[in-house]
Amino acid sequence: MTEAKGIFEVADWKEDAYEQLAGGAKLTEAKVKQRFTGDISGEGSVVWVMAYTSADRAHFVGIQRIVGAIGGKKGSFLAETTGDFDGTMARWRASIIANSGTDQLAGISGHGSFQAPHGSKAEYRFEYELEGATVR
Repeated sequence: MTEAKGIFEVADWKEDAYEQLAGGAKLTEAKVKQRFTGDISGEGSVVWVMAYTSADRAHFVGIQRIVGAIGGKKGSFLAETTGDFDGTMARWRASIIANSGTDQLAGISGHGSFQAPHGSKAEYRFEYELEGATVR
């Protein structure tokens, strides 16, 4: 496996509640656009369904699309993401969805993690490989 790490910045965040629950809890949908720099360069988009258990704590799940380049290879891939926000830090895990890679990233597999303090920048780390050969 090859490691890719860097920063992504939130370029746009649109979040709407679709159900209000007792005690400040709610269910929301967040549509987010990102810019990746570092070992992954390009753009990301994700839709997260978020379950706030209080006004400042949430669990979220979503599908993320990353379009750009990794290790000099261009294309896109999809990742299933799950995570938690504890009021100060968001942490989530990602698994690259099988058969979702396109162009030079066809056959990509792997997993990653992200963490972001409340704000617009996050650190990412992916371990990945391409079918048959690790990307260098």
